[in-house]
Amino acid sequence: MRLRHVLALAAAFFSIVTTSARPVDVGAPSRYPEVLPGVTLHFPADHGAHPEFRTEWWYVTGWLETADGRPLGFQVTFFRSRPATDERNPSAFAPKQILFAHAALSDPAEGRLLHDQRAARAGFGLAEASVEDTDIVLDDWSLKRGPDNRFHAKAGGKEFTLDLAFTPTQPVLLEGENGYSRKGPFPAQASHYYSLPHLDVSGTVERGGRGVPVKGTAWLDREWSSAYLDSRAVGWDWVGLNLDDGGAVMAFQIRDGTGRALWAGGSLRNADGETASFAPGDVTFATERRWRSPRTGTDYPVERTLSLRLPAGTRQWRIVPLFDDQELDSRAAGGPVYWEGAARVEGGRGYLELTGYFKPLKM
Repeated sequence: MRLRHVLALAAAFFSIVTTSARPVDVGAPSRYPEVLPGVTLHFPADHGAHPEFRTEWWYVTGWLETADGRPLGFQVTFFRSRPATDERNPSAFAPKQILFAHAALSDPAEGRLLHDQRAARAGFGLAEASVEDTDIVLDDWSLKRGPDNRFHAKAGGKEFTLDLAFTPTQPVLLEGENGYSRKGPFPAQASHYYSLPHLDVSGTVERGGRGVPVKGTAWLDREWSSAYLDSRAVGWDWVGLNLDDGGAVMAFQIRDGTGRALWAGGSLRNADGETASFAPGDVTFATERRWRSPRTGTDYPVERTLSLRLPAGTRQWRIVPLFDDQELDSRAAGGPVYWEGAARVEGGRGYLELTGYFKPLKM
């Protein structure tokens, strides 16, 4: 469910690329389609890009374990953004589509989040996102789905490199109303959204020139949208949990300037496949403990209790981070500061994301 730092990174990147790509008619911006209910998702095509929409992402988070049992958290994310430029511009250098990518590694032995990123305008064989299936290339980073239905990611930088394969073990989980996920009080404030929880992970993590074999479990989120957030929204909290019994939980709340939930939603799929979707009044995030970043001074609610109201009663999970300092500061590339990290619950593991606490997100 994450738009994250796409537009902030885009603003910085566009200031560079637009110097070599003047639109033919600045009075003719791109028009984006609305996300509508009742649209049936089709696969494998919807694993691929939707370039007519304003933005979308392929977002993989999960837990890894080394051969000696050390836990690691990781994130691999690819974004596509369509800027509001005149697409009649014949120049191959016109930024008609922009691709971004982030990778992060949470290692308790390091005690801080390691991360790297890429950004480029689409084209020239260096930055491409297929509309037929998941097949994204951004310089030397990539995320692809093969004929065996396995996803494969390569990403990293100076401090680490991830080379991971993800094998689905469960069917696609359609979020919201059959993949139509509201994000605000107006129907157009929505995304097409599906998840693949309980991905089996295998591969290597390279540190200091040495590759370490790893295995684990991951979660893939896929969303595309043209109007994501209400103007009053400043950020959101999101969590995705792979439960040990085979169940899966996703929940989010979008906050206004007072910290209250402007909108909320989520899903719970039990081990037997029964799925429940949640309305705003069914989802509550309570803060149990906060952590203040020594670098930015930002105060994050890193330990939460998630409550989901079901017809049979309320279910709760206490979300505890793998370690506190999982703050990602992407200001050097024009992005925001936010917290995202590996977290545990009783009977499961997953990822928690906290945005808009350093400064309100501008979308």
